[in-house]
Amino acid sequence: MFYKFRIAIGMAFILSLMTVIPVFAKGGYSFITIQGADLKGKVRLSDPALTTDFFAFADFYLNKTDTPANPGVGYEVTRYYVNGGAESAFDKLHYYPETGFVYYDGIVNGSSKYDGHWYIANPDMKNLFETALYTQIRLVGLADPEAAKALVPPDDLVQALEQKQSDVSANQPATAMLIVFIVGFAIVTATAFLRSRKLSVH
Repeated sequence: MFYKFRIAIGMAFILSLMTVIPVFAKGGYSFITIQGADLKGKVRLSDPALTTDFFAFADFYLNKTDTPANPGVGYEVTRYYVNGGAESAFDKLHYYPETGFVYYDGIVNGSSKYDGHWYIANPDMKNLFETALYTQIRLVGLADPEAAKALVPPDDLVQALEQKQSDVSANQPATAMLIVFIVGFAIVTATAFLRSRKLSVH
């Protein structure tokens, strides 16, 4: 009986991991910030085409490439999620739209096997990226000062948020997995308890 109970707990833990890990691998960022090239400061974008997929800019599984001799003008892209109302930087990359390359700097306050490598950018990213970027710049230019502040956060504010939330960013995946495991463990324990009571009655 105890052996079957341990198997049930192990299965619950495995299923918990299978549920949580794809969520973090898929992405689902709240927004990204872009800086570099001819931009005067950081531009903030929340276009779904740029934020809903971890592999939006390049397929890190399939499209790794050698270091390009001259990638050209690039943009630094930092991807954020919102946790409890606080904005936390998750990872950073450099995108070179003219030559079609992506350099993945890596996860902020963490690491992955994709860090520090070059990749061939997704072919449709150039049009999506430039359309979203320059549309946002135009909207900021037309907006009133308060709206502009909401669209493009000041550099010092972004830096303060990154510093304040660094620990949260690093611990977010572990916390989510722990919660799912606890819930799974509670369900298995309750099920086993109810079954044991049912058997004792009969």
